[in-house]
Amino acid sequence: MEIDKAVKECDDRRLKTKYANAIYVIQRALALYSIEEVAFSFNGGKDSTVLLHLLRAGHHLSEANKNCPNGNPQGFPFRTIYFESSSAFPEINSFTHGIATMYSLQMEVIHTDFKSGLEALIKSKSIRAIFLGVRIGDPTAVGQEQFSPSSPGWPPFMRVNPILDWSYRDVWAFLLICKVPYCCLYDKGYTSIGSIHDTVPNALLRTGDSVSSKEKFRPAYMLSDGRLERAGRVKKLSSSMLSVSPSSDGMYKLDFNNSSVLTTSIIAVGDEILSGIVEDQLGPLLCRKLHSIGWLVSKSVTVRNNIDSVAEEVERMRSTNDIVFICGGVGPVHSDVTLAGIAKSFGVRLAPDEEFEEYLWQLIGNQSKGDRNEMALLPEGITELLHHDKLPVPLIKCQNVIILTATNITELDQEWDCLIDSMGSTGQLVVAEPFISKRLTANLSDVEAAEPLSKLCLEFPDVCIGCYRKSRHGPLVISFESKDNARIDSAMVALRKKFHPEAFSEIN
Repeated sequence: MEIDKAVKECDDRRLKTKYANAIYVIQRALALYSIEEVAFSFNGGKDSTVLLHLLRAGHHLSEANKNCPNGNPQGFPFRTIYFESSSAFPEINSFTHGIATMYSLQMEVIHTDFKSGLEALIKSKSIRAIFLGVRIGDPTAVGQEQFSPSSPGWPPFMRVNPILDWSYRDVWAFLLICKVPYCCLYDKGYTSIGSIHDTVPNALLRTGDSVSSKEKFRPAYMLSDGRLERAGRVKKLSSSMLSVSPSSDGMYKLDFNNSSVLTTSIIAVGDEILSGIVEDQLGPLLCRKLHSIGWLVSKSVTVRNNIDSVAEEVERMRSTNDIVFICGGVGPVHSDVTLAGIAKSFGVRLAPDEEFEEYLWQLIGNQSKGDRNEMALLPEGITELLHHDKLPVPLIKCQNVIILTATNITELDQEWDCLIDSMGSTGQLVVAEPFISKRLTANLSDVEAAEPLSKLCLEFPDVCIGCYRKSRHGPLVISFESKDNARIDSAMVALRKKFHPEAFSEIN
């Protein structure tokens, strides 16, 4: 079979793995359902074109395994459904009908909406499962697995998603290696095709031809960043996204020189911290590191492993701080919701990041029995990878939100040094004058100290003055923090003058 032969003879190790997994899903479905009970939803797009040829290969291999002498390797026994719409591109309709003829598809053209068409099909044809070309990152892929029952309110059937874990890069690698036909719109700069009302060529593929007045675009397979696959879909941006301008390289960068004091907030994600099982050691250390480079930490909070909780806190902090740091909740398990929460905060979807997945592949290799691609889902269009040769996997930056993956103090020390090295050299993380801290202890009651301290704060508004006790009956510790050492000394002298000199002692 030409598809199977082309993939197995290619040098793309990653595609071979994706292909083998997809074929397994198809063969598993064919073991659970008869040919008469399954259907294939074809829409003429690149994803369903890939699935068409995977189904051809999967059926051929299944028949070969059965040693069936009457198996027809050229035939396509799956019932194929095509929802034809008046808003579809003429090129899509033409390609779809052409493919149906080329591969002898048993294609039923449905002119109703998707839900009504499925209800009629399932009732009349006893369909129990439908093969779909859904990939993680698609708007309809949320919560889906390779085998997912239909959603409540829909006719009952099993959604079978053989290419759920495929990326944009995987799709085009397959189509080009197998040399199969695809819709001509993809050669004209379209990277994700919807209707004629919401789809335009991807501006990132514009050639910049100044000779001709007509715009020209490179083919879809030349898009280097698969996260921007849907950049050609016309959509309204949220006001929060409109307030940040992209730089010339397409990434989002902030100008940290607009304010004399740079502010940041820290979010820790973890149910274990809130339940008291684990003590957060990273937050306090990060505060000290930020103060050492002159950044003011305006807030540090801990939230539960909940997408909405993360999204709400990120939304609140990113609009009022120069940078937001977030720790925890990154990984493959069910409680790792940080990236999903960040994506929701920015109003974008999660999409496979091909570069990040390559790092994960090198790090994990064949040790993982799960879906490596799911770990590589990053917020689409706002993500920048921060590389450093001392880090096995790049850090993730989403506009002004930086995700730290450290789990202990040693790892945080390493990530911080790499962060300063990489972002400091580009001006994205300004290393300013550090904050200076000094403390005095006083043998005073809170009542005695209250009014003089309040007056001192008014006299020195540029010095942060606080007080605390390590024990209820212990001495009062008065702290002074500023970037101006002389102002701290002046404030300490002024406070001493308000009381008997022996009431105080300085802490080094």
